[in-house]
Amino acid sequence: MSKQELKDQVLEILEKNKVGTLATVQNNRPHSRFMTFFNKELTLYTATNKKTHKVEEIKKNPFVHILIGYDGNGVGDSFLEIEGEAFIEESEEIKKQVWNSHFEKWFSGPNDPNYIILKIQPLLFRLMNNDSMEPITLEL
Repeated sequence: MSKQELKDQVLEILEKNKVGTLATVQNNRPHSRFMTFFNKELTLYTATNKKTHKVEEIKKNPFVHILIGYDGNGVGDSFLEIEGEAFIEESEEIKKQVWNSHFEKWFSGPNDPNYIILKIQPLLFRLMNNDSMEPITLEL
């Protein structure tokens, strides 16, 4: 498979799937939670409250792991393992781009001082269960 074909498959999975798990490190142990991700040119963004454990964990160790794409239809569903580095993003422009009305349960609006974005810059994507027994890796 060419690098472009692999990139196209990665983009397809990211477009079809918005919810995945974000794992950080807490006390030298993995700590995972479901998050909603937004893709822009292979950079992932997710909204959170700046007072959460994940923000504290990322400040101590910015390297994260994401699983996204398994839709539960059975063995063989394609999904991505993503290794990346997370950054806390408080840019008004990015916050407005990511904002949607579902966040109103937690925030008063895109200008809420507790509303921040985690920007995940992937280091690699590993395509799993893609009609192959071996994972295929796209390094960035």
